[in-house]
Amino acid sequence: MMKSNFEIKINKEIRDYTESIFFGLSMRQSIFSILACVVASILYFSFSSLLGMEITSWLCMIGAAPFAALGFIRFQGMYAEKILQTAIHSLLLSHTDLLNKPFNLYEILLQPHINEVRKESISHDKKLRKNQKIKQRKD
Repeated sequence: MMKSNFEIKINKEIRDYTESIFFGLSMRQSIFSILACVVASILYFSFSSLLGMEITSWLCMIGAAPFAALGFIRFQGMYAEKILQTAIHSLLLSHTDLLNKPFNLYEILLQPHINEVRKESISHDKKLRKNQKIKQRKD
């Protein structure tokens, strides 16, 4: 019995497929759109008589924006809440100074061999000097 080793390749667009539930929106987008509409409606009916139409409309947009962001913003496979969590963690919680210190990988890896060659050359130089002194005395 022969085993066949084959791999089925799937395009990236197919792996990111999401089923549309309502008006072409995914389930997540639909839920957060409904929440944004509810928040905007509550803000409108609460403040329209107190603040006037222009300020209330701006307040509705500002109130609905976070819910719209949670449903629609996606960056590098992360949704808005994960992006916010990562940003807070990297900017506030893990504040460390990063040093850009260059290093020579070859020198680090070959350091034992370099030290051995230097020792041999020093001992070889000492022998040469000794031999030269002996030759000078003979002459």
